[in-house]
Amino acid sequence: MKVAIAGAGAVGRAIARELVVSGHTVTLFEKNASNLLPESLPQAQWVHADACELHDLENAQLQTYDVVIAATGDDKANLVLSLLATTEFAVNRVVARVNDPRNEWLFTEDWGVDVAVSTPRLMAALVEEAVSVGDLVRLMTFRQGQANLVELTLPDDTPLAGKAVRRLQLPRDVALVTIIRGRRVIVPQPDDALEGGDELVFIAPEEAERHLAQVIRMPGGSEPLTSG
Repeated sequence: MKVAIAGAGAVGRAIARELVVSGHTVTLFEKNASNLLPESLPQAQWVHADACELHDLENAQLQTYDVVIAATGDDKANLVLSLLATTEFAVNRVVARVNDPRNEWLFTEDWGVDVAVSTPRLMAALVEEAVSVGDLVRLMTFRQGQANLVELTLPDDTPLAGKAVRRLQLPRDVALVTIIRGRRVIVPQPDDALEGGDELVFIAPEEAERHLAQVIRMPGGSEPLTSG
């Protein structure tokens, strides 16, 4: 996969390093010459350019990239790049860093953003995930499809213990993507039995979250389990 990263600061370099290790082709764009440190990651291509300038992006042939990551420390710059990448260069996937959580409402598909990553919000969600049992916690939002990655930890005394995954009557358009059990990450199969303490991770549209929480918290107004 060919990935363009705008912003070669600590965040951009860290993302690039992970992607290079995974075998992807990475180019770092940086307008501040002092941040151009090709010796720190020689496997990546380094370009001295302003990612908000249409001319620089045209010279870099941004349309040839599969993914653009707007990782600068300036929310305005990240939004401009996201919009240009989508509207001018038809890049398939745009991921944008949100520096100030108060600006998160702007990082939508209207600005060309497919996935917005807010570090403060993500850290807060991870704290909630670590201490919340029985409550639905939103971990991440996928803007393009208006779907969320959500997690719920089953209480030890959950009435779902011993029930098969196939007996969960999930709301429409909701998918159980993994079960985390201790150190195990389980790809759920229909006959897998649930246990107290399981962390269930779902993809769900926002409008289905309340119904999903009711189903998983059974009983208490949730859908009944089907027989079998």
